[in-house]
Amino acid sequence: MKNTFLNRLTPKEPKFYPLLRNLASISLQAAEQLVACIEANNQEGAISIHQKIKDLEHSGDQLTNEIFEKLNTTFITPFDREDINSLANKLDDVTDEIYSCSKRILFYKPKQLPQAALDLANMIKDATKWILEAVKELDILKKSPTKIKKYCKELHEIENRADEVYQVFVTNLFAKETDAIEIIKLKEIMHVLETTTDETDHVGKIIKTIIVKYA
Repeated sequence: MKNTFLNRLTPKEPKFYPLLRNLASISLQAAEQLVACIEANNQEGAISIHQKIKDLEHSGDQLTNEIFEKLNTTFITPFDREDINSLANKLDDVTDEIYSCSKRILFYKPKQLPQAALDLANMIKDATKWILEAVKELDILKKSPTKIKKYCKELHEIENRADEVYQVFVTNLFAKETDAIEIIKLKEIMHVLETTTDETDHVGKIIKTIIVKYA
């Protein structure tokens, strides 16, 4: 029954929804900065943008800790504490991976970032957009799960495309690049970019678990 004592206690605007939305927004902002970093393709631009991503990563950590603290002090949550905690941590992992990407670009100083790097960065940006849209739908999940299912499907498709881009790039890299050090640098940068799309897909899988439980 909807009109139970516990349901009457549930806040009309549960505080976890805006917190999760803010966390997803941080990932999107970091992804946008990553695209800018790769487009700049120079050391000065990388230093400036890396600092912005670092600041966003720090904000994400603080927000994740805030969610954890509120989980420990809130009697009624909109869905299972474990699911909220898993979703918050995985959203933060996406931002962490984006930060790792920019850090490697800054430290390794590759001669030239390939088009494939920009392609993957744009996929990450698109994925974080879908994540934000999906998180926005959580508070109406029981009424209409259709959109959120679509967003999760988009995340999985992006991850599959990213795998293909990475595989083609590595094949071409070993076939054409003769500088062994440059091979190591580019392969590592591209690997972290591809891994970031895996993390976005993991967010989708957590949201799909929530759909199964509550939609």
